[in-house]
Amino acid sequence: MDFSTEYETRADAIAELFRATFTASESAEEGALISDLARRLAVETPAEDLRVFTAWEDGALVGGIFFTRLTYAGDPRTVFMMAPVAVTADRQGKGIGQQPIAHGLAALRQEGVDIAVTYGDPAFYGRVGFNPVFEADLPAPQPLQQPQGWIAQSLTKVPLTPLRGPARCIAAFDDPALS
Repeated sequence: MDFSTEYETRADAIAELFRATFTASESAEEGALISDLARRLAVETPAEDLRVFTAWEDGALVGGIFFTRLTYAGDPRTVFMMAPVAVTADRQGKGIGQQPIAHGLAALRQEGVDIAVTYGDPAFYGRVGFNPVFEADLPAPQPLQQPQGWIAQSLTKVPLTPLRGPARCIAAFDDPALS
């Protein structure tokens, strides 16, 4: 598997990956919504607030992950949120998703990012180091329908300690359709 951080010239292919993946797993409506989010993230988010990692096998795009900056008004630490994440339907359940996630987290760690957060299945994301957190300790930038899915990890040798909020995400996540 090859990894790439090039996304500017691949925004359409990446958006299509998210459309196909979320259409297959959720619905055509969800596929269109997440595809639009992926495109907006790639096109509208300032480079300093965005990290994109894609996974390729034999020249085919098989996975993609976005990390976007979260800021906390009362905290100087660097925090990135991992969302959305997609792996082609035919490659799911084969460990492919964990590889680009681990690659992306390692790159963020090398860059000096302090904390990574995401919103998803704690059992799955626990395999790559994420643990449940309380919103009181790590405020979410948007209301959470399933608070047990708010998970995080320290990317430094310092244990995760509470962040002083409020939290602010990048503009694309402020879309009410995503709630």
